[in-house]
Amino acid sequence: MDSSELGSSRPAGVASGLTLPPGLTEEEAEEMQMELIKVEDEIETLRQVLVAKEKHAAELKRRLGISPLSEIKQNISKGWQDVQCSSAYLTASATLEDIGRSDAYKRTQETLSQAGQVTSAAFTSMGSAIRSRFGEMR
Repeated sequence: MDSSELGSSRPAGVASGLTLPPGLTEEEAEEMQMELIKVEDEIETLRQVLVAKEKHAAELKRRLGISPLSEIKQNISKGWQDVQCSSAYLTASATLEDIGRSDAYKRTQETLSQAGQVTSAAFTSMGSAIRSRFGEMR
C-alpha cells in the first residue's frame, strides 16, 4: 500500500514525514499506521456498543425499581462484609484485643487518666483564681 492510499485519516507520524524510529522501514511504518487506524476504529465501535449497553442496563434497573441510592447501599454493605471477612481485618481485630489486655496498655491508660484528672483539677483551680481576681477588681 502506498502513502496515497492512506488518505487523511493517517496519523501524523508518517504523514508529516518525521524520521522513522531506527530499524523500522517506511513500509512497516505504513502497515503499523493502517493497523493503528483499524484498532482505533474498533475501539470507537466498542465505546459505542458499551454506551448502548449502559443505557439498556440503566433502563432495566429503572424498570426493576433499582435506584442509584440502593445500589450504593448494597455496594457499601458488600464492601464492609468483604473487609470484615478479610484476613487483615481479622488479624487487626485480634491484635487490638491483645493490646487491650496487655499490662502496658492498662498502665498507659491509667497514666493518661490520672494526667487528665490532674489537668482538669488545674483548670478548675485556675478558673477559681481568675474569678477571685475579677471579684477583687470590682
